[in-house]
Amino acid sequence: MNNLSNHLPEFLEGGAESGNSLLHYVQSMSPETVAQLSKPVSPEVFHMMERNIIGLLGGLPPENFQVEITTSREDLGRLLASAMMSGYFLRNAEQRLAIEKSLVTTEAESQS
Repeated sequence: MNNLSNHLPEFLEGGAESGNSLLHYVQSMSPETVAQLSKPVSPEVFHMMERNIIGLLGGLPPENFQVEITTSREDLGRLLASAMMSGYFLRNAEQRLAIEKSLVTTEAESQS
């Protein structure tokens, strides 16, 4: 996460006039950063993200329905931003849980 700074990216600052700023922001990330952000550590977080995106798009099973989703560029950008933010919050929760488990384990070992 080399290119993250202390301010919000332009696409989160409400700059609809900035055009392709979300695309440019995602493209500016290193492949390692994208890979790190794209893969949750636990399968639970992966399934939560999957259910979240299915919920946003609609949950009809593709084997029984021919689902076609049509949207505008702006709405697709909002969907992507929403999915990114959800992933960010879930990743933070996952990291916090890992830290808490580590602290409990360390505390239990020190009391033994």
